[in-house]
Amino acid sequence: MTGATGNVGRNVVDLLLRAGVDVRATSRNPESLDLPAAVDVRRADLTDPETFTQAFRGVEKVFLYNQPSAIEGVMAAAKAAGVRYAVLLSSLAAAGRDPDHWIARWHRATEYAIEQSGLSWTFVRPGAFAVNSLLWAPSVKEGRPVRLHYAHSYLSSIHERDIAEVSTCALLQEGHDGATYHITGGDSITQAEQLALIGQAIGRELAFEDITGDEARAELRARFGPRLQELIQDGVIGPTDPPGIIETRIRYYLEALDGPDEIDRTVEKILGKPARTFAEWAEDHKADFTN
Repeated sequence: MTGATGNVGRNVVDLLLRAGVDVRATSRNPESLDLPAAVDVRRADLTDPETFTQAFRGVEKVFLYNQPSAIEGVMAAAKAAGVRYAVLLSSLAAAGRDPDHWIARWHRATEYAIEQSGLSWTFVRPGAFAVNSLLWAPSVKEGRPVRLHYAHSYLSSIHERDIAEVSTCALLQEGHDGATYHITGGDSITQAEQLALIGQAIGRELAFEDITGDEARAELRARFGPRLQELIQDGVIGPTDPPGIIETRIRYYLEALDGPDEIDRTVEKILGKPARTFAEWAEDHKADFTN
């Protein structure tokens, strides 16, 4: 397990333990991991393939958090250690309408390295994570209107538990080799409607401000600026890319104003039950929006 304490990875760990599987988790700072005692924790860093020489020993399958900067070396270490199979947490952006978008390039680079590694593989490509809505929690807790970028744009946000369950099925069951799974949430609603469902879950009517145009651009630059600088330093994007990245985000919001997305049924096909709705996510996370 890489990314074992992330929103998806932590759920995968729990599901694997529940299934009685031996789990090893890696981190560049293993002493900081808060995981069940049954998990074998090792130090390893996805940007430093040599650290996986010991971590991969005795491992049959690996769940990979996306980090393309040294993925070829990581996969070579996996192959040398006898790892047979990899499940990658990728992104629906890899199959999007803008193949030159940095997120698409980032995930496709990792996917390509895995395809060429000689291991069997499955790519799990979720769309928007419902958990991204936790960005609204400070405003909700403080009783302030939530500033929504293009509040009436539609999302089919997916519950992190559904992503984890699909990933766990790929790890534990036969028949997923070579599959690329595009997965979405169980409904497609506007951000304003999502906020209203959070309000219903916590028993309050929540106000919002609809932020568009240059004001939205400025807020996106402030929010993502530090992260974009990190990506420049890591070589994931170029120094001239950030303005285009912001414009791509704005274009995405504008296109999403046109109406609901088509709901993908892959989650239901794999799990035998419909993908969770945003209302279910809001109920599961209502404590995150209350003091």
